[in-house]
Amino acid sequence: MKKDIYPEQIRAARALINWSREDLANASGVTVRTLARIEGAQTVPRQTTLGALSAALEAAGVEFTPENGGGPGVRLAKRPDRA
Repeated sequence: MKKDIYPEQIRAARALINWSREDLANASGVTVRTLARIEGAQTVPRQTTLGALSAALEAAGVEFTPENGGGPGVRLAKRPDRA
């Protein structure tokens, strides 16, 4: 995977789009239990798991921002219908 995604980013991304863990689990194919462990930093997820989570969140309109001196983050992606 081209980037690291941190537990804090996953939690923040869910909050931005008002998704529960169940919503993200359904969209990504990752179990709720696994998602809870990832978000709680209790496990180091496989790259395929992170890929599934990021793909689901990005499809829902979230954009992950890299650590570029200010720390990693998330934001809503700019939609074509927005100026």
